This record gives sequence, C-alpha cells and structure tokens, in this order.
Amino acid sequence: MRAVNHTNIAMTTNASPDALLKLMTWLSPSFPVGAYAYSHGLELAMENELVTDPGSLSTWLEGILLYGAGRTDGILFAETWRAVTEGDMAHLNHVLEWARALRPTKEMALESNAQGAAFLDAVVSAWPSEALKAYMVILAADGKPLPYSAAVGLVTALHEIPLGDGLGTFVHAFAANLISAGVRLIPLGQTAGQQVLAGLTGLILDQTQTVQSLTLEDIGSAAVIVDWTSAAHETQYTRLFRS
Repeated sequence: MRAVNHTNIAMTTNASPDALLKLMTWLSPSFPVGAYAYSHGLELAMENELVTDPGSLSTWLEGILLYGAGRTDGILFAETWRAVTEGDMAHLNHVLEWARALRPTKEMALESNAQGAAFLDAVVSAWPSEALKAYMVILAADGKPLPYSAAVGLVTALHEIPLGDGLGTFVHAFAANLISAGVRLIPLGQTAGQQVLAGLTGLILDQTQTVQSLTLEDIGSAAVIVDWTSAAHETQYTRLFRS
C-alpha cells in the first residue's frame, strides 16, 4: 500500500453549513444517479482474481485514484468549476470535449454520461435554479451528453461551493462507490469495506490538494489494466454491473 505524506494536506474549510448539506446529499449513495449499478471494471477484475480481498481492493483503488479516473475526473471537475465561476463558456466547452473524449471504453462512457444526466435531472427538480436551467439549455444545443464529473463541478460552482470542499467530497464518493461494489462482488463484510475507505482517507485528501493546482495540460491516465477490465466486461458471461 502506498505511504501517504500527510504534510500540507488541507481542504477548504469556509463552506457554509448549507453548502456542506448539499454536498452530503448530492454525493450520498442514496442520491438517484444509479451509481450502485457501475463497478468501473471491478467485476471483471474480481472474476480474474486481480482483486480478492481488502488489501488488493485498496491497492486497486489507489491506482485508480492516482493514475486513472480518480485523477482525471478530479481535474475535469476542477476545470469545470473554474470555467463556470469565471463565466468562461469557451473554456467550459473545451473542458467538456476533453471529458467526453477521455473515456477509454464504451461502458465507462455510459457510466459517466448516464450518471451526469441523472444528477442534473435530480438537482434541477429538487433545487430549482434559473442559472442551471440556462446552462442546460445552452449545453443541450449540441445534443452531446454532460459527463458526471463536469455535471457535479457545474452545479457546485453555481451554488458557490468552494472548490476544495466539492472536489474532496466528489473523489471520496467515487472511491466509496467502488468499495461498495467490492463489498458485494468479492464479497467483503461491511466493516471491511469501511476499513478500506478509512485507509484511503489520506490519499483522497492528498489527491484533492494536488488536483486543485492542475489544469488540462496535466491531464492523462496510466490505468491500463483498469481500462482492459472495463473493455473485457462488455463480453463477460455473467454480469451484475453495467460497467
């Protein structure tokens, strides 16, 4: 397991109580985006005995957070947040093109796009916002999907939630959802799953701090085995998950 240096790890602490409650709600497992239906290739990894216990699950997730979608989606979230906060529509469209392109498999694209659409539908219904509706009209004009990381970054910015708080909660929720899939697939006990999540806390904080300073020029992925498991999952004989 990777040793995490906790020096200088910090998250923004000036979010209002209202903002924190919104984040807890939007990124809760109960929020209706269908996150429980996706394993991000973990189902195939488990079948091929690449992930078999809490230790290997933790290592698998560390790789995703450091070199895969955890890092990439974090950058896309942050860049979306900055573009919306600055009112830079041209840069937002540029970020969205990157977000749509950086999906190495069909199922990862489905995972991102379906959750993005479901997230926006739920937020628009429960937290009506003329600003969000205006953005959705503009962004829907080209008929292209809004990836999940960008959707959450957009809403977080429009509700004036600090970047550090929104990004940290987003990355934590991403890891927690994959752990939930691991609990069901391996299977693990609920306590073991929470132990894995607790063990990743330092890395999540570290990545949140690091990603905030990155831009599209820093974007990239090196999670080749995760991409392979996602691609192979498309033809897996027995499947419980959609990715």
